[in-house]
Amino acid sequence: MINILYCGDRNIEDGLMISVLSLLRNVEEELNILVLTLSLSQEETGSRDIYPVTEKIIQYLDRRVKEQNDQSRVRLIDATERFKKQMPTANMATRFTPCCMLRLFADQIPEIPDRILYLDNDVVCRRNPGDFYHQDMESWELAGVLDYYGKWFFRRNLFRMDYLNSGVLLLNMKKIRQTGLFERCRVLCREKKMFMPDQSAINKLAEAKKICRGKYNDQRHLHEDTVLQHFSTTFRFFPKIRTLTVKPWEVERMHSVLKLTEYDDLLEEYIREKTILERGE
Repeated sequence: MINILYCGDRNIEDGLMISVLSLLRNVEEELNILVLTLSLSQEETGSRDIYPVTEKIIQYLDRRVKEQNDQSRVRLIDATERFKKQMPTANMATRFTPCCMLRLFADQIPEIPDRILYLDNDVVCRRNPGDFYHQDMESWELAGVLDYYGKWFFRRNLFRMDYLNSGVLLLNMKKIRQTGLFERCRVLCREKKMFMPDQSAINKLAEAKKICRGKYNDQRHLHEDTVLQHFSTTFRFFPKIRTLTVKPWEVERMHSVLKLTEYDDLLEEYIREKTILERGE
């Protein structure tokens, strides 16, 4: 069995759909997929209303994973009340949605097992991640890949790169609950404003981080051995310095900007299935 965790509000649904469909193309094992969501008012966020992931998309994904393996399942867990009790108040008004910090509540969710693979909704599975998921984690709180840019600027050790990207994290929840890592991260997010708050907190406070090969969280370019491709924001330097963000559900921009056709079959399936869902068929 492979346990998978996603977190977010209704805005993750397109990415969630593509990411789960990509898993189904590469994983034959039983999948136990958990989706943490929440709802907050504009008064609570200070900027906008946040609406939870809908049951409709969860029911669809649950049906799809069961078509491949009848033991697989997709479940939605509302973490609103837990979130409100420990609001990351210092970081609610940053450019990063409060939903990014939902993963830091995973230790409080009884349904979350001792080992789970957290994925951002803009992560596409290209090869079976089983060897990454089933690696030895006894001595580690979490495992991940160095952040493509942050490894140069945010490392704690001057002589060793150790700053992980939080978009793909293999979590040893048993150890995290023992060390109180996520509890301490929540306190830090409540008290100190940070750039990329959840990622910064994890990197600052984790004492047992396992650094893995880049193919498990390829953040910039597709490579021959890429297992999980993460469509995070990158920088471009010509003709001028700028940021570039293209997400998998932006199909036309995947072609026109990234010149990427690797996932065309997957994206055609996504468009087809989304159309059926929207029609209520």
